[in-house]
Amino acid sequence: MGGTLVTELEKIEIWDRRSRGESLSNIARHLDRGLETIRRYLLLTGGVRPRPRTRSRRELTMVEREEISRGLAAQHSCRTIAKRIGRAASSVSREVARNGGRVGYRAGGAEQATLRRHRRPKASKLTVNPLLRAEVEARLNLDWSPEQISAFLKLEYAQDPKMQISHETIYVSLFVQSRGALRQELTRHLRTHRAARLPKPHLASGRGQIVDKIMISERPAEAADRAVPGHWEGDLLLGTKTNGIGTLVERSTRYAMLFPLPNGFSAERVSAALAKTVMRLPASLRRSLTWDQGPEMAGHVRFTIDTGLAVYFCDPRSPWQRGSNENTNGLLRQYFPRGRSLAGVTHGELDRVADQLNCRPRQTLGWRSPAQRLAEFMEESLAASGATTV
Repeated sequence: MGGTLVTELEKIEIWDRRSRGESLSNIARHLDRGLETIRRYLLLTGGVRPRPRTRSRRELTMVEREEISRGLAAQHSCRTIAKRIGRAASSVSREVARNGGRVGYRAGGAEQATLRRHRRPKASKLTVNPLLRAEVEARLNLDWSPEQISAFLKLEYAQDPKMQISHETIYVSLFVQSRGALRQELTRHLRTHRAARLPKPHLASGRGQIVDKIMISERPAEAADRAVPGHWEGDLLLGTKTNGIGTLVERSTRYAMLFPLPNGFSAERVSAALAKTVMRLPASLRRSLTWDQGPEMAGHVRFTIDTGLAVYFCDPRSPWQRGSNENTNGLLRQYFPRGRSLAGVTHGELDRVADQLNCRPRQTLGWRSPAQRLAEFMEESLAASGATTV
């Protein structure tokens, strides 16, 4: 499933990350794949992880089949072969009979035949039972939920197990269209109208969550109206899976600062590099920092203690809440194209790129540059401070 676009190892990685609640864009970024490739594969599966193929302990293994093949070639009886491999004589006899007999038995052919017989998915209960399918479809058309349908059938057909079905089977039959059981247009009757399974959030353990975060709704009003400089927006600009750079943009002036992250995005590395960068600023320009809810900012409490810069977090899936940073990251792709490794990028190179961005005139600043606008703010601040002193 998914064609040749996604390898088997990548499928495992997709489902593992999906089960941890990672976004599609984050999964695509880690696999260095296009977002549409990941989305297309998940839609083909209906968002339901395919069951891995397993072998029952009662089934013969390939090694045992090779022993049977060698025993037959040596003219040994089924009972003798069974004793050697620790199986019942009847099991060996049936294995030989169903796979060509004593003359035609081949271990490889018997193994492939078994895999074909056990191929999944098997026919759905809704596929082989038209009456059950009609009952389910009729109640979906009445906007019943799969849970309501399942509960109703268990009561209505308490004495007929063939007319009972779990709500999970109904969901899977709707989402995984390759099973051919229920028409996908019936998903419009679901409360969520979803056509694919979404991962459940894993909140119980606390791992991967940002503790004690302060949401953007509590950010000072002066940050929202961009009247006072010193309020920053931050994010990561990724190169390959394990390296990238950090980006900071001041909201009032659009002034940008960059710092390298050549060895990954752990909370410790990001906090240390970020703190080192913002401490280059005067205290008057360290008022607040707005970030998304990425795990790289899990150490925000220690960062605030070390720098005095309060961190506020955007609402989930709301990049527009730090639009200046998003726009700047788009401009930076001119210098750092997608897929290019940023492991070797130095502070000096990043400073040169930041200088170029900060010296460009911006329409939103009345065609002044971020550097000019920041200098004006600093002059106004010094003038006001001098007047107060006098």
